[in-house]
Amino acid sequence: MESSQKTLPKSVQLQATSLLRKGDRRLVPLRYRQVADAWLISNDFGGHIFVDNDAFERLQNGTLQTDEPTWAALQAQDFVVADLRRKELSDELKHKRRFLFSGPNLHIFVVTLRCNHTCQYCHASRAPMNRIDTDMSVETAERSVDFAFESPSPGLTIEFQGGEPLANWEVVQHIIEYSLQKNALARKSVMFALVTNLSLMDQEKLDYLIDRRVQICTSLDGPADVHDAVRLWSEGSSHATVTGWMNRINQRYTTLGLEENLYKVEALPTVTRPLLAQAERLIDHYAELGCRSIFLRHLDPFGWAATTKAKLGYSMAEFLEFYQRAYFRVIELNRNGTDFVERTAALMVSKILGRQEPNFLDLRSPCGAGIGQIAYNYDGRLFTCDEGRMIDRNGDDTFCLGHVDESQYRETISGPSVRAMVLASTLEGQPHCASCVYKPWCGVCPVHNYSEQGSLHGRMADSTWCQKYMGLFDFLMSRVRLGDEFERGVLQRWATPRSQEHFLQQAPGPDAV
Repeated sequence: MESSQKTLPKSVQLQATSLLRKGDRRLVPLRYRQVADAWLISNDFGGHIFVDNDAFERLQNGTLQTDEPTWAALQAQDFVVADLRRKELSDELKHKRRFLFSGPNLHIFVVTLRCNHTCQYCHASRAPMNRIDTDMSVETAERSVDFAFESPSPGLTIEFQGGEPLANWEVVQHIIEYSLQKNALARKSVMFALVTNLSLMDQEKLDYLIDRRVQICTSLDGPADVHDAVRLWSEGSSHATVTGWMNRINQRYTTLGLEENLYKVEALPTVTRPLLAQAERLIDHYAELGCRSIFLRHLDPFGWAATTKAKLGYSMAEFLEFYQRAYFRVIELNRNGTDFVERTAALMVSKILGRQEPNFLDLRSPCGAGIGQIAYNYDGRLFTCDEGRMIDRNGDDTFCLGHVDESQYRETISGPSVRAMVLASTLEGQPHCASCVYKPWCGVCPVHNYSEQGSLHGRMADSTWCQKYMGLFDFLMSRVRLGDEFERGVLQRWATPRSQEHFLQQAPGPDAV
C-alpha cells in the first residue's frame, strides 16, 4: 500500500494545523497543514493549493514575488486580496450555505423498534418482534407528516427507519399516501427512502415501492461469513436473503430503463473488527454483486455498539488503514473498467474539488441536527436527529425536542435545544476547528461529542470524530497531490453530482389541487 505521508525537513516542520496570522498582508487569512510532500493551504472560500517548502517559507515572511508560479496559483484560488472575485465568491458562499434558510429537509420516521434481526452492533437498540407497543400508530404518523410539512424547505426526504420498518408496513404505506395527498397543496419536491434488512420483503411490497418510486437502502456487512456472523437472524442466512432481493430490485430498475451504474439498491456496510483484514474482499464482493458504489461506515458509539465494542470495535488508526486499502482497491476496479464509487470520498471531493455543498449533514457547519433533519420516534416524540434518538434509547432524553401532539414547529426549531446544537457545531466556535486547514469542508457532531466526551462541544483534539475526518482528509488530499492522472480523474469525476431524479416526486402543478 502506498504511503500517504512524507516527512518534510525539520526546518519547516510545523506539526499543528494553524491559521497564518503573520506574513503576507496581500493575502486573505489562510490555514495550512503538512500533507504528503508539501504544504496544503486553504482559505474560507474553499480555495486551496499545495506549495513546496521554499515557497511556504516565503509565504510566511511575506517575500513571495508576484511573478512566481505560486503567486499565480494563489490568485486562481482566491487568496490574493486585490484580485478577489467578490461578487462571485459571495454568491458561491450563499449557495453553499443555503441550508441555513430552508429548514429541515430530512425527516426520519422510526415507524417501529421491532426487528427480526439481532445485529450485534445495533445502533437503534431494537425491540423483539412481539413488542407491537413500539409501532407508530396511524394517528401519530399523520401528525408527524403534518409537522414535517411545516418545514419551509422546498424539498423533503421522508426516510423510514426502525427497527425494521417493514414490520409496520401498513403505516409505511399510509405515510407515503398521506404525504402525497398533502403535497397536492404544499407542492414540494418529495423523496421517500426505506432503510430495510429486506427479510420481510415480498412481491406485493416491492411492486408498491417501485410504483411509488421509493428508494430502497439496506445493509450488507460483507461476504456471507462476515455478514451472517454480525447480523444474526434465526430464520436463516440474512446474507442470502438480502443479496437475493438486491438482485431482484436491481433487475426491476433495469427493466424500467434506468441507468444501471446509477440506480441500484443503496447497500452499505458497517465496518466491524472481522472486516478489518478483508478490505479488498469487501470491495470485490460488492462489485461481484453488481453494486457500483459503497459507503464505508465506521462503527459508531451508539446503541448496542457501545457494549460490544470489545468484540467488534477497533482503533481509529485501524479503521483508517482499512479505509486506505479499500480505497486503492476501488481505484483498481476503475482502472480495470468498472465504474465504482466510494461515497465518503465522493462527498469530500465534491466539497474540495467541485466546491459544492452536497448537504451531507455530518460535514456541515453548523451540522444538520434540528435545522437539517428531525427524527420522529414511534411514540411521537421529536429528536434533533436519529443519533439523538439513539441516545434516548439508553435513557437520556437530552436531544428530545418535544412531541408532535404538543409542539409547534416554529417554537421547536427556534428553541434552546436546537440553538445549542447549532452553536456546538459551528466550526468558528471550536478552538481546534477554527484554525484547521480542513475547516472549509468539515463539520462536527454534537451527539457524538456528548456520547464520547459528555459535552456537546467536545474537545476536538481528543475526539475520535476529529481523528477520523482528519485522517480521511489527509489521505484524500495526499491522493489529490500524489495520484497519477487516472486517479485524479476518478476523484474529479466523483466530485461531479449525479442526481437520481427518478426517486424525486416532483411538485404537482396547480391543476392537481
